[in-house]
Amino acid sequence: MSNWAERIRNEVGKAVIGQETIVERMLVALLADGHVLLEGMPGLAKTLLIKSLGTALGLQFERIQFTPDLLPSDVVGTMVYQSNDGKFVPHRGPVFANMLLADEINRAPAKVQSALLEAMQEKQVTIGGESQRLPKPFFVMATQNPVEQEGTYPLPEAQRDRFLFKLIVDYPRREDEFEMMQRWGQVTRQPELDSISTGDELLDIREQVDQVHVSEEIQAYILKLVRATRQMASGDDPNERYLSYGASPRASLSLYQAGRALAWLRQIDHVTPSIIKEIFLDAMRHRVGLTYEAEAEEITADDALKIILDRTSLPPTPSAI
Repeated sequence: MSNWAERIRNEVGKAVIGQETIVERMLVALLADGHVLLEGMPGLAKTLLIKSLGTALGLQFERIQFTPDLLPSDVVGTMVYQSNDGKFVPHRGPVFANMLLADEINRAPAKVQSALLEAMQEKQVTIGGESQRLPKPFFVMATQNPVEQEGTYPLPEAQRDRFLFKLIVDYPRREDEFEMMQRWGQVTRQPELDSISTGDELLDIREQVDQVHVSEEIQAYILKLVRATRQMASGDDPNERYLSYGASPRASLSLYQAGRALAWLRQIDHVTPSIIKEIFLDAMRHRVGLTYEAEAEEITADDALKIILDRTSLPPTPSAI
């Protein structure tokens, strides 16, 4: 199990060059049983990254291209009439997979986006009035384009809050982009990846992640950070009221679970303040709302969260407790 992450990274690296931090965060989400929202410009290999990760893990992979004419039944399935016996039977949609890629999720209307709510939170869907469990493990990996606003439907707060991370995919480094040209500039075939893990192995590793210690001091630190977002939203200082609303209690749980997963990947048996600080922006930027004044001053959610991070005092490290 100790080299599981390295094996996955190497296999994904056959198709995706660079983006090491994004790959690590996605592994954290898998270990923490969380969903991921990736945002970035077109052509940054967001879809390729998710598909490569599913292949390397040996998981059943399905992709849905979200469009304005998509229906909820196209996601979860519907009841189909069988003429031979006169009965309606459930026809399962693509959501019945281990890893579901919701490509350009903000291009579909709210009724389709909400069809994922039950699946993401309850790990089940309802077809024909009957609840059906989704396979284990189950993840939603969604992508969206930050620049195209025409014909898009922004995700509602309740939907965004169900993602463990919102990851910002940036342009590759110069050396990585140069290697892409060297490796694939003269060939048209796609890189072939092997399945080097299984869903059962992932579930077994989660039991190890559950053993990572989170001290009371670290738990208190997590609460201070999350509750500080609510204090900023309701603060008395109008010059620093950058947030219109703070993070929900689900944010505290996300930091707790993701912190354990990242500690396991780093081969540490306890969560440290530096680990919480490292994942704070990724776990929080989609859970807070900006005020009109902040947007007018071109202050981003990350900017407001960094202020909270800098002002929140660090607890003693677990090794010193």
